[in-house]
Amino acid sequence: MQTDNEEVWGDLANIPADPPKMRNKCENCKRPMSVCWCSALPEEPLTPNSRIILLQHPAEEKRCLRTAPMLSLALSEGKCLIYKGKKFPQQSKSLEEILTASNTVLFYPSKSAVDLNSFIENNTDSKHKFYNIILIDGTWPQAKAIYASSPLLHQIKQVKLLTSNVSSYVIRTQPTDGCLSTLETAAEALTIFENTDEYRDILLKPLHMLCQFQLQNGAVCHQSKEFRIKNNTYPKLIGKRLCKLLETTKHDSTVTNNQANIFNTDR
Repeated sequence: MQTDNEEVWGDLANIPADPPKMRNKCENCKRPMSVCWCSALPEEPLTPNSRIILLQHPAEEKRCLRTAPMLSLALSEGKCLIYKGKKFPQQSKSLEEILTASNTVLFYPSKSAVDLNSFIENNTDSKHKFYNIILIDGTWPQAKAIYASSPLLHQIKQVKLLTSNVSSYVIRTQPTDGCLSTLETAAEALTIFENTDEYRDILLKPLHMLCQFQLQNGAVCHQSKEFRIKNNTYPKLIGKRLCKLLETTKHDSTVTNNQANIFNTDR
């Protein structure tokens, strides 16, 4: 009769030496083939006059449900530039040239930020044919840290979106109503700068496909923390940071900036 130790050693001996076979991944989006959203991308990448520049926190690359890849793949080469780091421009001369250009704007909810629509109206006679649109890609604490440690960002014209749109990124909890994901913020910005709804309609298709798949496979729709707190359905104590954010957005429910990634602390 085998002893318990012999049974344990027998079980260990039967453990496969090789790791389980990994799922095949799409060469384009790097997602498993079963959850690839590439079929929702435009047949030909979009080529706007303006371009998106993402200042991406290193931790973003590890997140499996991020939206930056959707943006990068949907736009033509050179129309979505991604720089990784915790402060900028670091040693990048090309990024420094972009950040110091007169046609560069930064999406950041500072006190000096102006509504993007107002900015466009006040610059209709501008000599600029296109703009460099800077978005910080990270959670709100990460974005604040990047902004604080990058003095050059403080010198850039800062804009924000004033919209009542609710995020389509329904599988994630947003801190407040009106917060948008990186992809959604870029889509709204290009829609306004390029003066066509094409960018919003086309760029959001991969996100809709991703959310639909997740919901069909057990995910649930998430209301914002702000909505749940107002309706007494939020299960946790409210921290000082969230309380302050809700207070500052009470009269402006559309605090944006990379606006889901910047304020999304549940990712």
